[in-house]
Amino acid sequence: MTRDHDLVLFGATGFTGRLTAGYLARHAPPSLRWALAGRTLDKLRRVRTELAAEHPELAELPLLQADATDTAALRKVAESTRAVATTVGPYIVYGGPLVAACAEAGTDYLDLCGEPEFVDLTWLRHQDRAVETGARLIHACGFDSVPYDLGVRFTVEQLPEHVPLTVDGFVRVGGRPSGGTFASALTAFSRARQTMSAARARRAAEPRPKGRRVSTPVGTPRRAGEVGCWAVPLATIDPQIVGRSAVALERYGPEFRYRNYAAVKRLPVAVGGVAGVGALIALAQVAPVRRRLSARLAPGTGPSPELRERSWFCVRFVGEGGGRRVVTEVRGGDPGYDETAKMLAESALCLLSDDVPPTAGQTTTAAAMGGALTERLVGAGITFRVVEASP
Repeated sequence: MTRDHDLVLFGATGFTGRLTAGYLARHAPPSLRWALAGRTLDKLRRVRTELAAEHPELAELPLLQADATDTAALRKVAESTRAVATTVGPYIVYGGPLVAACAEAGTDYLDLCGEPEFVDLTWLRHQDRAVETGARLIHACGFDSVPYDLGVRFTVEQLPEHVPLTVDGFVRVGGRPSGGTFASALTAFSRARQTMSAARARRAAEPRPKGRRVSTPVGTPRRAGEVGCWAVPLATIDPQIVGRSAVALERYGPEFRYRNYAAVKRLPVAVGGVAGVGALIALAQVAPVRRRLSARLAPGTGPSPELRERSWFCVRFVGEGGGRRVVTEVRGGDPGYDETAKMLAESALCLLSDDVPPTAGQTTTAAAMGGALTERLVGAGITFRVVEASP
């Protein structure tokens, strides 16, 4: 309470940032002391005016001007608040100075990062200092990777304790990715060598769990009878996040394995999807082509409310262990924008307000907030349910 703010939303003038600000305006408790931050003060004022049109009490919402590359300004932002939530990506390009400022100031940090390289470099560069200051650094607080991280945790809770467990996740999506997600993916595709280098460095430096084994192998394409679809392996950040939660939480058992798939009903679509991703990876290696591709779905832009209203996601999990098998489901609305803004906002509110386990350093939504965040999301309209269980 000695700091000026409880929460600063950084990147509030972007498309997802504005949606997150709107969600906070509607759902944050009146006692929350929050502020908007970004590069351009005039744009911040316009966002505040939009919010105040429906919520007059926000007419004097504090505005903080800071560029993503201005280390001095970011240090002031971090020192002014208990937590920062940022929507400014690609994080490997724009995220480093802010997460460094939060680790140094003991300020909780949340982002929407789906970039494994950035997550691994954050651990390598800032883990020790964040543990010293008590800062909680939580990546992937949107569609990457909350439904998977909390969905696997929910599935594990339906299975026996102290036995080896396996969980497979199958995602179906109706909607378009966000411009920020697309830009981050293109950046990651173009940095495969750097991503692998960061992963190797982290594996060499990070202690492994004693007496337990966690694996997140890339599966093979197959017909998944358990969900009635073709299963195509997804090389996203989600298995990495799930694996970090499994390392942190003994409830995942002495041996745990997670695999991540896209669920596709028709084989030609599955084959076409694999070919399309391969082509995108190849094109991303050429800088001018990468820039042209990114411009087609530019960060800061997004679909209309009507299109978002028709969008949806569904992730089914099949978990087995100790002679028991369970199928669970996490389902919600527009994944790329509305639900991502909701997940980021509720993650920040949960971290600030709820009774959560004591953690410090880089952590995950499941390890840092777990059931408390799941309850918040259920209350906000995202479904967590058991579809079937046997015996």
